[in-house]
Amino acid sequence: MNHDVYPDSYIRGILKTVKTIAMVGISPKDNRPSFFAFKYLLERGYRMIPVNPHQAGKEIVGQKVYGNLGEIPEPVDMVDIFRTSEHVLPIVQEALALRPRPQVIWMQLTVRNDEAAFLAEQAGLKVVMNRCPKIEYGRLSSELSWMGINSRTLTSKRAQTLGKGVQRMGIVHSTMQGGATEATDRAQKTKENDG
Repeated sequence: MNHDVYPDSYIRGILKTVKTIAMVGISPKDNRPSFFAFKYLLERGYRMIPVNPHQAGKEIVGQKVYGNLGEIPEPVDMVDIFRTSEHVLPIVQEALALRPRPQVIWMQLTVRNDEAAFLAEQAGLKVVMNRCPKIEYGRLSSELSWMGINSRTLTSKRAQTLGKGVQRMGIVHSTMQGGATEATDRAQKTKENDG
């Protein structure tokens, strides 16, 4: 897979199917990006599991912290890695040892490790690199548009709302990338299958 560009359908498919996310490298400090992303995804209904060996046994946002992936007593659908690129390979190797294995390895913004990605893909896992699931969720649900940010998605359908109070949007509706049509998607699939 080309890890420089991901189709919206690939990202949306991941975010719609995973339910349990282990975030490796979460910080307990509420001003850190990992904390923001963790809390945001927790508020969107994902089961979030914090993994940080320095915080093991404590709680972050009311969730018990584990020292490593192997300590988590339940299946994990996605491993979200908030560590620098050189630390990714051992985390992916640990994830591949889990039974059952996670479905997705997600590396945060600025994190890219092609060797780890290859290893995970060879084992049948989906991989995302240099992306933030919080940002992608906000973009695909149109939440980012409320702040005047161009989300690069076009739709005439109103997004599903989640809960009451502060508005939260779901990602159940389909959107097209700007300029794309179903015909161009079919042509791209045909080109990939022929190539």
